[in-house]
Formats: sequence, C-alpha cells, structure tokens
Amino acid sequence: MTTTAIIPARWGSTRFPGKPLAKIAGKPMIAHVWDRAMEADGIDAVIVATDDERIAMAVEDFGGRVEMTRADHESGSDRLAEVTARIDAEVILNIQGDEPLVRPADLARLAKLMHDESEVEVASLCHPISAEQANNTNRVKVVRSASGDALYFSRAVIPHPRKTGHARYLQHAGIYAYRRAALLSFPALPVPAEERAECLEQLRFLAAGIPIRLIETEEGAPGVDTQEDIAEIERRMAAS
Repeated sequence: MTTTAIIPARWGSTRFPGKPLAKIAGKPMIAHVWDRAMEADGIDAVIVATDDERIAMAVEDFGGRVEMTRADHESGSDRLAEVTARIDAEVILNIQGDEPLVRPADLARLAKLMHDESEVEVASLCHPISAEQANNTNRVKVVRSASGDALYFSRAVIPHPRKTGHARYLQHAGIYAYRRAALLSFPALPVPAEERAECLEQLRFLAAGIPIRLIETEEGAPGVDTQEDIAEIERRMAAS
C-alpha cells in the first residue's frame, strides 16, 4: 500500500501573507513540516501542493518534491484532490503547512490505521481539552461514536454541559488520512448547510455518509497563525 503525505501551501493569507516561507530557526516553515513528515514511519513520499512559484522554488531548494495546482481551490482538500488525481497513491495524508511541530508519531499512527483497517475511508486526530478551552470557537470540537467515528464537528461547545461534570471535550486536530477514492470524491460532494454555517469542510464527508475515524492523541504544539506565533514555536524547538 502506497502512502503519500501532501502538504497544501498557499501564499495568500489575510493575517500572514507568505506564511509557508516565514523563517523559523533559520529555515522556511514549510521545510520544518516537510522534515517531520519525512520522519514518520509508514509514509512513502511527501509532496508540497502549491499554486505559487515562490513556494515551489523554496521547496525545490531544500530538495523537496512539489506539485503545482490551480489557484482557485476553495479548500485544502480540493487542492489535495487535484494532486491525488495525477499521482499513484492508495492512501493520502493531509498535513497542514503551518504546523512546523507536527509529531511524526501522530502521522505514523494515521498511516498504520489506514493500513490495518481497510474499511476506514477517512481518519483524523483529536485530543482532550478543558471546559474553558471548549468555549473558544476557534477550537473545533468533535463528538464520537462508540466505534470512534465522528458524529459531528462544531465550533460550538459539544456536548452541551447541561449536567455539570458529565461532559468530556475533544478538540479536532486538522490532520487527515484518506483512501484515494474518498478524497477524489470530495470536490463533487454536495456542500451541506452545516459546512457553510460552521466553515468546516469535514462536515461534507459526514453529510455524504462517509465516516471519519478519530484517533485520540495528546495535545500538540500550536500552529502558526500570525507572525507573533513564530517566537513560541522557536522557544519550543529550543527546549526540545
């Protein structure tokens, strides 16, 4: 089974243009993500998917593989689907390009799940958070079935704590593994009202009846949203 990790990277960002090339500890952020993906067991190839020549040149400079994509994709999953259609891979991992401290062990767990459990079409990660953290709408929450499949994702607090002490909160971590056919189907799936309301593209799979298996892990390091976040990432790198 061939497993390829794809890192979508675009130049445009309202808060942080050119983010993939921001220097962290002396090298572009996208290079850190690449290095960690390359360290993960069970991944056969790593590709950066971008529509920007500046990012492509930077990836080629550090010896990475890059695939150019259209510029008009509405989501990272659409960008991944374009690349997947022209490569030979049975399982695709979607690794966000703004998470330079992504854990190789988490990527390896997703790759192993897809290898061991052929019925799983889409998989992702989650981790426990506090009730205070759950009130942050930037933290996407998820509730799971007994089998570990996602029941729903939301920016709202789910489950609602009507009885004190009974709620356990899980935050979704935006790293995915897909079967080839599931990812290629994504762009043509109907966009449900819930996805438009929550701005959460994973709800498209659930609305279409495609389960998402969740692996529970520990909370990882934060991603990079603004220039100010880089100092914290460098501090954690220095401490590790």
